[in-house]
Amino acid sequence: MSRIVFLLVPGVHLLDLAGPAQVFSSAAGFGHPYTLSYVAEQPQVTTAQGLPLVAGLDWPELGPGDLIVVPGWRAVTLADAPALGSATLKVLRDHHAGGGTVASVCAGAEALGQAGLLDGRRCTTHHDVQDELALRHPGAVVVRDVLFTADDRVITSAGIASGIDLALHLVATDHGPAAAAQAAREMVVYARRNGHEPQSSAMLRHRSHLDDTVHRAQNLIDARFDRPLPLPALAAAVGVSERTLTRLFGRATGLTPLRYQQTLRLERAQHLISHGATIDAAACSVGFEDPRMLRRLRARTV
Repeated sequence: MSRIVFLLVPGVHLLDLAGPAQVFSSAAGFGHPYTLSYVAEQPQVTTAQGLPLVAGLDWPELGPGDLIVVPGWRAVTLADAPALGSATLKVLRDHHAGGGTVASVCAGAEALGQAGLLDGRRCTTHHDVQDELALRHPGAVVVRDVLFTADDRVITSAGIASGIDLALHLVATDHGPAAAAQAAREMVVYARRNGHEPQSSAMLRHRSHLDDTVHRAQNLIDARFDRPLPLPALAAAVGVSERTLTRLFGRATGLTPLRYQQTLRLERAQHLISHGATIDAAACSVGFEDPRMLRRLRARTV
């Protein structure tokens, strides 16, 4: 996807909007082709926190690779949600019908429900209104206790900070986990996933240390984990001996550099397989010369 359009409604929560917007903006700053737009049914929208926002009234031209995000808003119940006009709901439906992706943060799932996009699909929202969402949209399959769900290009998140998780997931889907980890590191957040995938990216799980040498080595591995990176070359690149690098790396992460690289490869391969790739194709994509290595690592993980 390239164009990200945020639909703003009165009472929109700032973090529901700003969190995902920052993720895509950070990714764009690293060279990924994201353009952000903001649309509303009125020229000025006041947020739940009292900050007035100015938005466009006209929708940009959207294609199958684009994304509409509906951030959540402040309301005691979903029944109190701001009413969206039929033209706006039609835009949501038509964009999805044309192959585009539609996402929501928190109570924004109600807008997708009003557009008929939750029927027969897995979805989630903030835990305070999950039961109400299920009652208001009985055709929806409301999933509890998850950060976000993705079902046939309809993506919903639990609320507030989980909108960041949703956006990082989409960046990883578009451009790989390294791109998501890069954006997350700039934002100083912990990248998370959902469902059968790890709740946190391996690139960030092993970053909670203060060793600059190991961070530099990890940066190199992150950028080319799908290619050969011999220990002598890695050690030379960060200016230490092989023995020193192995010792520092193990102390900081609990892994050897090779095991860290394999962990990244395995996580990316699992992601590709979950999206329909064969084991052989996934193994080739992440740099394993022999698919049997991937099978062994997967079996070991299970």
